[in-house]
Amino acid sequence: MSTLSIPPVPISPRDDAINLYKAFKGFGCDTSAVIDILAHRNAPHRSHIQHEYKAMYSEDILQRLTKELSGKLENAVLLWMQDPAARDAVVVRQALIANDLRGATEVICSRTPSQIQTFKQIYHAKYGSYLEHDLERHTSGDHKKLLLAYVSIQRLKVSKSII
Repeated sequence: MSTLSIPPVPISPRDDAINLYKAFKGFGCDTSAVIDILAHRNAPHRSHIQHEYKAMYSEDILQRLTKELSGKLENAVLLWMQDPAARDAVVVRQALIANDLRGATEVICSRTPSQIQTFKQIYHAKYGSYLEHDLERHTSGDHKKLLLAYVSIQRLKVSKSII
């Protein structure tokens, strides 16, 4: 099992944005620097980096990362940059499209009712489709019934907890 080392002195999101900009300059991208920065920051800090980068360079860092990176590294870094609920929505969507029912099931069945409700809202906003509909379209049989029942039960639990 690996451990995450946190820098002894907190680095400002502004400094991280500057260092990422430098990593993108020149011929090719310094992927080691990108990984070193983003892999050692938590989700709120990465969000602050996004805002600083946009303010300083008038460019969306996600678009820049897409231009600079490729393959599995690009996918991993772009997922790191998302907040957990948005990341869940993307992972479930990618899993359904790739017919990776294990991945979709793992995310859906390991989240709390409120987490499911949040990522379902983001899923709908991002893809213009309801998660339940896509589960009907990309799954079948008992697996489909299980996931639809679980998502429905989660909705009922959230409703009851609000009351």
